[in-house]
Amino acid sequence: MATGRTHRPATRSRGIPEATVARLPLYLRALTALSERSVPTVSSEELAAAAGVNSAKLRKDFSYLGSYGTRGVGYDVEYLVYQISRELGLTQDWPVVIVGIGNLGAALANYGGFASRGFRVAALIDADPAMAGKPVAGIPVQHTDDLEKIIEDNGVSIGVIATPAGAAQQVCDRLVAAGVTSILNFAPTVLTVPDGVDVRKVDLSIELQILAFHEQRKAGEEAAANEGAGAVPAVRGDSGDKGPDGDVPAVMPA
Repeated sequence: MATGRTHRPATRSRGIPEATVARLPLYLRALTALSERSVPTVSSEELAAAAGVNSAKLRKDFSYLGSYGTRGVGYDVEYLVYQISRELGLTQDWPVVIVGIGNLGAALANYGGFASRGFRVAALIDADPAMAGKPVAGIPVQHTDDLEKIIEDNGVSIGVIATPAGAAQQVCDRLVAAGVTSILNFAPTVLTVPDGVDVRKVDLSIELQILAFHEQRKAGEEAAANEGAGAVPAVRGDSGDKGPDGDVPAVMPA
């Protein structure tokens, strides 16, 4: 089976927009669930709802893949699973290294979804000498001193950084120097990389902060709605507060 170092997906050369590429995994996840239930075909509306997008956007995305479905029938689920997997490069074997085997790194190592999605955890790496040799998810942890040799021996082009923020950039630099060209960063810091290296950042605290913003906004809207429900209309000529033109505001506080 081919390794990630010698084969890369052709999405960019085919002119597929990055926004479409970002949605392909959502479609694949929904299609995989349908396939596991032995559903043979699916309409664009059903698949769009399952993926959390609108059907017009889905049809536009699929047009970049050359897949248009069949009128009155929909899309062939198994073919779409294959087509999207091939476009994402998931029909190949992508060896991955995880650097930083703390609680998060260990949880990632134990994640069972890698193998079924075209990824193989080739090595676990940590700077703590006490971790060396200890098995995590059945894989012995190796020391960071051997990082470059591990990358070369396994033909790794994808690295996962799960270290503390202070160590992340140094680890990133070593991964890039060793030939890694794609990095998934879980460290709470922004990494600087040269052209030709792709970085995807996953920051759980930022996602929670965004959710907190939406919760605060909803609470504010609810409070405003409750305040509005308790208001009573004013009558012109009352001695209440007047607006800038001398008119009494249409609604006065209760």
